[in-house]
Amino acid sequence: QVQLVESGGGLVQAGGSLRLSCAASGRTFSRYAIGWFRQAPGKEREFVATISWSGGSTYYADSVKGRFTISRDNAKNTVYLQMNTLKPEDTAVYYCAADFRGTITIATDQYDYWGQGTQVTVSS
Repeated sequence: QVQLVESGGGLVQAGGSLRLSCAASGRTFSRYAIGWFRQAPGKEREFVATISWSGGSTYYADSVKGRFTISRDNAKNTVYLQMNTLKPEDTAVYYCAADFRGTITIATDQYDYWGQGTQVTVSS
């Protein structure tokens, strides 16, 4: 069982930065791949970024590539999403999710555990 708690969301102007954190409970956290997803009002949840259990592999959605960076610190049971050059279209609730298979995947239904989400609002 893994419990995930996101933090770090907030209101920021376009061009600004935020760093989201996904803190996990559970001794097996280091075995899980972690993904970040987001959902804007009236839209489906979409993939943002993912990182493998070791941190050796990452993958990003085209819409955030070059602006967002995912990383993890298994000693702290935490995964981060550094978001730079934010745009109004990045406004959404951001969720982290854990996949027991440990390898990167963008498929929502492959993830076993989800956090409650943190709101990110980017003003123009």
